[in-house]
Amino acid sequence: MSRIVYVNGDFVPQEEAKISVFDRGFLFADGVYEVSTVLEGKLIDNSAHLARLRRSMAELNLPSPASDEEIEEIQAELVTRNNITDGMVYLQVTRGAAERDFVFPADPKPSLVMFGQTMNIRDNPKAKKGIAVITVEDVRWKRRDIKTVSLLAQSMAKQAAVEAGADDAWMVEDDFITEGSSNNAFIITKDDKIITRNLGNHILKGITRQVVLELARDKNLTIEERPFTVDEALDAKEAFVTSATTFVMPVVRIDDQPLGNGAPGILTTELRALYIKRAMEA
Repeated sequence: MSRIVYVNGDFVPQEEAKISVFDRGFLFADGVYEVSTVLEGKLIDNSAHLARLRRSMAELNLPSPASDEEIEEIQAELVTRNNITDGMVYLQVTRGAAERDFVFPADPKPSLVMFGQTMNIRDNPKAKKGIAVITVEDVRWKRRDIKTVSLLAQSMAKQAAVEAGADDAWMVEDDFITEGSSNNAFIITKDDKIITRNLGNHILKGITRQVVLELARDKNLTIEERPFTVDEALDAKEAFVTSATTFVMPVVRIDDQPLGNGAPGILTTELRALYIKRAMEA
């Protein structure tokens, strides 16, 4: 059976899903998106994702195509229609179709597109062995706190990682790591301090990032939210990334240099287990 997607008021088979060639998301990357995890048919941390969606739209003066309640109803319907047990729901809001002009249209009609995807999130085999990352120059714009659909730089970083035989890339600006291609970056020092970049315009405020920090504080772990260098990362005892679809993913190699014994670390593994436990009990 074909996957069912949602396009501007209609649930349709993916083969029939269409948007205008004049959609500003297509022409200008004038849009924002969110990804919400699905576990056992339930959306995880969805209210936080929708709150971030609202902020992203507000930062771009992008009108909303629907209320949070309407969006949640559509998300739930997609989960049901596509029989998603574990996976994700992607949603994208653009300024809609208009004559091509750099200036925003005076009376925009925003577009809302959503689809679901089944994924093996809890038992991802990469979580058992860890991932390798490379470092690349961060060439993105200066408003990385807005979750826009402009992802070419991130895609190029991920492609560079694959071509180098790695799994992902950590982006570097002025010798400081900002974040991963689609995730927030963390290191754990030899004295068990958890370090991750502080929030600001230079990184995305990750929903999973925030939950993991809360879990770490509950365990009375020391947390430093500050920039960290490539050298600090290479000297770390453990490292990991967080995102909606990877939860807490161990990083065991950076630029072909293994961390610790080259296997997922104890604290990282524990934080992943705690996150999954919390998500399942929500």
